Amino acid sequence: MGSNRLPGKVLRPILGKPMLWHIVHRVRAVPSIDEVVVAVPDGAVDEELRKFCATNEIASVSGSELDVLDRFYRAAQGYDADPVLRITADCPLVDPELVEKLIELYRSGSYDYAAVAAGADAPSLEGERFPDGLDAECFSFAALEQAWREAQDSRDREHVTRFIWRRKGRFRCTKLLAERKYPPLRLTVDYPQDFVVASRIYEKLFREGDIFHLADIVDLLGRDPEIIKPNEHLIEGSHYRAVLED
Repeated sequence: MGSNRLPGKVLRPILGKPMLWHIVHRVRAVPSIDEVVVAVPDGAVDEELRKFCATNEIASVSGSELDVLDRFYRAAQGYDADPVLRITADCPLVDPELVEKLIELYRSGSYDYAAVAAGADAPSLEGERFPDGLDAECFSFAALEQAWREAQDSRDREHVTRFIWRRKGRFRCTKLLAERKYPPLRLTVDYPQDFVVASRIYEKLFREGDIFHLADIVDLLGRDPEIIKPNEHLIEGSHYRAVLED
């Protein structure tokens, strides 16, 4: 709720329901997921978020705002999660089909960590990637616990899985790459312009009791490119490079 760029964004309404409601609704559509838990920062500003979860029968835990690794570890521990799936609450267009493929990839080998390769707007990153906002990570509780016990760098505590995927010699990591080239789209919500784009997509595609997917979004934007105009100037992929290179 304390976002500097878009305060209160997770509870901003899209078609009359908070953005977080839509995220939870979409993630619950993933066949292999047993439980969806919102890991809420423990500050007073997020009390509204805790109340929303309680009144909408959404499981939640509270933990450190800055030590996000600790918050995730305690949430996973409290719900006996193994593996753990991480999706951030600024991705209202997360795709259940893509998340299910990620889980299948994780289970296909003895992996410690698997991630959707997002960042189609970052040409310097290798492989075909999905658009920004389709991010998801799947990892073992054992890997999470090792990171929680050993990580000292503040960046590792903030980015949750950075300790794991930067140590590929120690953890077996893989990526779910795209099978086609996607256009550079921003489907995440960091700025007011992003929220406008996400809202427009929902207005066109959302149907009660149904789930629209990435293919539907790409098809829509191909037919009506004006929808994406508000945040086109924000497409640069720099945040992916910043996290990967720091």
